[in-house]
Formats: sequence, C-alpha cells, structure tokens
Amino acid sequence: MNQIIVERLSALRDLMKQRGYDAVLLRNVSDLRWLTGVARVFDFEIAHTAFITDENAWLHTDGRYFGALSAQLDDSVWCLDQKDVTQAAWMAKKVCSSGARVVAVEDTLTIGLYEEFEWELKKASIACLTPRLHDDIVRLRIIKKGDELEVLQRAQDITDEAFTHMCMYLHEGLSELQVRAELESYMLSHGADGLAFDSIIASGPNGANPHARPSARLVQNGDLMVMDFGASLMDYQSDMTRTVCIGQPSAEQRRAYDAVRLAHETCAQVARPGMLGRELHELAAKTLEEAGYGKYFNHGLGHGVGIDIHELPSVGKHGELPLEEGCVFTIEPGVYLPGKFGIRLEDCGVMGPDGYEPFTASTHDMVCVG
Repeated sequence: MNQIIVERLSALRDLMKQRGYDAVLLRNVSDLRWLTGVARVFDFEIAHTAFITDENAWLHTDGRYFGALSAQLDDSVWCLDQKDVTQAAWMAKKVCSSGARVVAVEDTLTIGLYEEFEWELKKASIACLTPRLHDDIVRLRIIKKGDELEVLQRAQDITDEAFTHMCMYLHEGLSELQVRAELESYMLSHGADGLAFDSIIASGPNGANPHARPSARLVQNGDLMVMDFGASLMDYQSDMTRTVCIGQPSAEQRRAYDAVRLAHETCAQVARPGMLGRELHELAAKTLEEAGYGKYFNHGLGHGVGIDIHELPSVGKHGELPLEEGCVFTIEPGVYLPGKFGIRLEDCGVMGPDGYEPFTASTHDMVCVG
C-alpha cells in the first residue's frame, strides 16, 4: 500500500467530514495526479473522473489511459473503472449506489458537464446537494514533502544546466524563436520529460512585456534578453528567469538590473515561515519604489510551484496565505521600461525552517554574452 497516497486521501476525507460532504467528484488532472500518485499519464485531456467517499475511491477513465493507469494505480486504495458510459451518467450512478446526498464538486467542472450531471440525477429521481470545493485540494497540495521536493530539485537542476548552455550559445543575430528552440531542445535532451510552460524569450523592447511570446526579432548588440523557462519532470515543474546582456550593458540597464537584484535578494533574505505572501510582495515593491522603479514593477512577486506551474500560495499583492514551511514558491521581481527593455530575476525554492532555500543555483550576476 502506498502510504503517501493513503495520507493524501485521508487529508481529503478529513476535509469532507469538516464540511459535511458525503462524497467529492474530481476531474482536475493536477489534483488527480496528486491523489493517485500516478506519474506521466494524465495529460491535456480532461478524460477522468474520481468519486471519493469516506470508505472508497473510484477513478473512471477510458481505453486510451486504462492500461497505463492499471500499471501504476494502487488497487488497494483506488478502484479503476472504464465502463463505456458518459462521465455524467457514471457520476450520477456513483451518487445513487453510494447513497451520497451532499456531493462536492470542483469549481473547474465545466458548466456543460455539470448540467448533464444534474439532468442524470433528475432522471434517476435523486435529490443531491452539490456544493463547490473551490481551491480546497490545491490548498492541501501546498506543503511539499519527500519525493516531491527531490523531483522539484532535479527539475530545477536541468533548468540551471540549460541556462549555462545558453550562455555559451547566445550571440547577436539569432532570432528569439531560434533561442527558444535551442533552449527547449537542450532541456528535453538533457533529462526533462516535458516543458513546464511555453518559454518566454524577449529581447530589447520586447522584454518590456512580462509575458512576451518569442518572435522573429533578431537579437542585437546592447539588448537585454529576458529568458523565463523551466523543465518538467514526473509532472512537477521548475521555473526560473534570467536576464542576460548581448554585449555590454548601458549605465541605465545596469542601474535597473541592480535594483531588481536588490529587491530579489532582500526578499529572499527576509522570508520566514508564517509571512503572508503579500508582505513579501510589498517589500519588493517598496525596494523598487525607493530605487525609482516602483511604477515599472507590474506583476506579483511570485507564485507557488508544484504539479502546476502556477499554484498556491500566491506571493502577490493579494497573497493572504502564510508561506509555511514546506511550501515551494518563486521570487521574481522585475522592471519593465516600455520601448526600452525588461529585467526579471527569478528563483524557485522551498520555505525551510529558517527561511527561503532556493533550488536555483544560477548566478544573480548580470551575464554578458556574445
């Protein structure tokens, strides 16, 4: 029996008791990955449904996934089902057979499927309350333990190695698209089994857009290039950003970079268990304001990382959850000057007992290439 999975289901069942739920219906693949422990099976298709009561846990899937799930799923904890029925009909049948009358559903459930489910219940003359779970399971996932932390560190190691490679590869005349292709190819051929997200490669004035998409723009001497990327490993993600200079930076670029670095390192040094995410964000904003760049910092300081690249806790202006020991999050202040350049410096790490412990090993110094 997989003790970790037993503990995760037990935590969910404790929540169910507190809320008065007889059962929960889950379809979010990240939550299913966490609750089943099955790696590298769940993908972009929302093709699975879990029905969990105080005593049993069922997972419905189809023939595309049944074999892979059968090979990994702990059948002493989970019952796998591939009956050829619609998801809504399967859900209603489980409600009927279990006698559940308060069945919580995730708020990621589509309106269409929810309405089909209600119709199936109505056809079967079943009265059932369906409160929403909101972010309840995402909150259970916040604290990372054991193997999770090891995989996150390994994913970050690959990401750091990719940055080292890119520092030797980059030069004037490459397009942003070429840079992305080289970067992602390196990660996938050096241990990553996927990409954490679509890489951001933004040079010169494009860097002033925090989520710029790579373009055909050719890198020029004197450009700052924002590179935001990450490797995925066993369904866990890494995330880092480095800003490099093609050639030598101007005095203005250097001043802005030093301000971003100061904001990052100040927050990393001050972070302690129990701080609210917004408190750390406010510190970064204050540091950049004092350096004269307050209005050019236009996003949250960071976010949780795990199975999802963006998950709780938030480390932004609305981050009201405490940064507890064991939570994994980014610190990524930035400055974005429209029409000129952008700078972001991002590490990913875990909150340890005495403070923030970054997984990221790459230097905070401005790297000049080409």
